[in-house]
Amino acid sequence: MRKTTFLIVGKHAVVEALKNPSRKIERVFLTEDAQKKLNRENQSFNLLKNLNIFYKSRKELDNLCGRDETAHQGLVAEVEQLEEVTLKEFVLNKKNKNINLIALEEVTDPRNIGSIIRSATAFNIDGLIVKERSFPSKSKLLYKSASGGTEHLKIFKVSNINTSLKFLKTKEFWISAFDVSATKDFTTNNWKGKNVLLFGSEGFGLKSKTLMHSDFRFKVKMNNNMESLNISNTVSVVCHHIYQSIK
Repeated sequence: MRKTTFLIVGKHAVVEALKNPSRKIERVFLTEDAQKKLNRENQSFNLLKNLNIFYKSRKELDNLCGRDETAHQGLVAEVEQLEEVTLKEFVLNKKNKNINLIALEEVTDPRNIGSIIRSATAFNIDGLIVKERSFPSKSKLLYKSASGGTEHLKIFKVSNINTSLKFLKTKEFWISAFDVSATKDFTTNNWKGKNVLLFGSEGFGLKSKTLMHSDFRFKVKMNNNMESLNISNTVSVVCHHIYQSIK
């Protein structure tokens, strides 16, 4: 049965999808200028080979993208979802000594999630755990903000975050919650081994029931001029530190 398709937009999102042999591309819509730039910047790849190509004006692409104000940069692709590996399958098959996963609770803004995916990809995070019901899996804003990171990061859509955390604890993962009420600076921790980095929404943070599954509670230490960082910025700071400390 043919899978449903959706649109992704923007230079980096589309180019990384075109480079990904696992991503099924149904159609590509682009301007003639975008094609010339695409060929010039990717001379070692024949990215448009054997694809259904449709040339459009920028205005036609604006209309195709709808009203979500996503800058398409002259490139739009109609794609299918990637084949998914379950969290359980991934954990049982992954033999690495160091595994770092991010888990998000009630983080729903597609721009924030996309930025988190971008940082997670940049700093070698192994996967992202999200609640399936609240994850905007076909959002153009998410793919644009991720800047191609969705093609490189495992995204595990689960029905219940707490159930997943309990399973991971049985597989020797340490659950580290990032919480505004925490007192311990996350940079003091040894991040080698198997870790889940747990983040909650900007407005409400982590639920008390979810915090009960954490082994540690950390904060990102900063000066007194700001109370907190945006969730995607916080994740980026944490991922960069862990990347530097275990590489």
